[in-house]
Amino acid sequence: MWVYPEIRTLGDFISYWARHDPARVMLRNAQRSLAFTDMDGLANRAAHWLVDRGAAADELIGFLGKNSFDFYIALFGCARTRAGLVVFNWRLAAPELAQQIADSATRLIIAERELEPLLGPALAALDYPPEVVWIDTADSFEAMLAGQPDGPPPVEVQESDTAFQLYTSGTTGKPKGVMLAHNAINLMRLCEHFEPAYHWEADDSFINALPNFHLLHLGITVQCLYNGVAIVVERQFDPAAVLRGISTLRPTLLTLTPTMLQMLLDHPDAATSDFSSLRLTLYAGSPISLGLIKRAIAVMPCRFMQFYGSTEAGGATSILRPDEHNLDNEAKLQSCGRPLPLVEMRLVDTAGNDVPEGQPGELLIRQPSITKGYWRQPEAFAAVYENGWYRTGDIARRDEEGLYYIVDRAKDMIVSGGENIYSAEVENVLSTHPDVAAVAVIGVPDARWGEAVMACVIRKPGTALDEDGLIAFARTRLAGYKVPKRVSFYESFPLVPSGKVSKKDLRAPFWAEAGRHVG
Repeated sequence: MWVYPEIRTLGDFISYWARHDPARVMLRNAQRSLAFTDMDGLANRAAHWLVDRGAAADELIGFLGKNSFDFYIALFGCARTRAGLVVFNWRLAAPELAQQIADSATRLIIAERELEPLLGPALAALDYPPEVVWIDTADSFEAMLAGQPDGPPPVEVQESDTAFQLYTSGTTGKPKGVMLAHNAINLMRLCEHFEPAYHWEADDSFINALPNFHLLHLGITVQCLYNGVAIVVERQFDPAAVLRGISTLRPTLLTLTPTMLQMLLDHPDAATSDFSSLRLTLYAGSPISLGLIKRAIAVMPCRFMQFYGSTEAGGATSILRPDEHNLDNEAKLQSCGRPLPLVEMRLVDTAGNDVPEGQPGELLIRQPSITKGYWRQPEAFAAVYENGWYRTGDIARRDEEGLYYIVDRAKDMIVSGGENIYSAEVENVLSTHPDVAAVAVIGVPDARWGEAVMACVIRKPGTALDEDGLIAFARTRLAGYKVPKRVSFYESFPLVPSGKVSKKDLRAPFWAEAGRHVG
């Protein structure tokens, strides 16, 4: 049943290939490459280093930094201890980062020196700040490990141990740490193994410019490494750098959000870039427009595949396969596809009953790779997970062919440029402005980002708050992508019978102007 029965934990991914194909390249960039056998020794050294500093079961080790060889050394080193690696979001504002650090209770963070202007104020806001080990080009994490033993540490990692943890914002604004265990990561690979649309070639390599604090990054990374696929490491998403990497390093696989894909094709260098090495481009985060996919296929002569998933699911739940990318059927391109093998999807009404075909309902999923829970928030996880089914909070419908379509997002989540933004989190910040009497945050159409954050505000009597003032206030308290792009002022908000603000009515005029409907 298993492709590689020897692989039991995330740390085994590396040792398997180090034994069976020692010279196979695992990581590369424009400057150097690192073989699986090299990483096997580095992961062991990192594990010894971490155990010496207290890494143990039910604890988290922090990492704050962009994509680098050091990140992967920390990830796989931690995977050989019983601690989990919590990857912090370097795009956050300092108060947000402080909240995640405090919640994680980590006592040690490996952090890049260039992010000190972010981490410094975050640590200053904490009563009990963790120890920080600073790394940079001159003093890398890899160099720090010199002198550590090359052999495995005396630790028996359990399959139920957390391999890594990623934060997803809750609708109340409180961060939720999604714990992904070694066995869940392995079971996700089993779902992929039974899927015919996935196949791997001996010379495959994946160019990865995705942010490492997203499951989109880590999910594709561990999928590739399980199958012996090399990772071309890009520091972060920069269209010019990615285009240069595709032309010169010749990867065969690419994954982007539709917004990133559009930015890539919009860059002047796209006209002279060589895309001929690519055989498959995956995209996720939102549906793709017919115009963009047609343009991408014309410029990038490869196959395309969309997938839908979530951090809690541990990877993809459904995929729109390459042969389902029918350019003559724009409606089908809006689908998130069909479930992967071993994955079940249900649509239910508010009473929990299955809805008829074609009718919208909340999407519930059951798959082997579901998170083992939210870090130290069992009650929050119990609210979304019952009898093996995870409540995604997304509203979807299923057509007569069995294709699923996300038609709305419960709890008013906004997806802007592939980033998930919860309106309540932004509302909590804006509501602290002394001139704001009430605020409701909605997503409105945006040609570049898909959706943009908009704040609907009722001013306190006698005040003269303006758009620029509120946006400036938000910039000091929120990550840049969460800051409202627009502000509109109201005398009152439309209400539903229960007395709550009707965000559906607030959104409607803006989406009607764009010729689209969002419930």
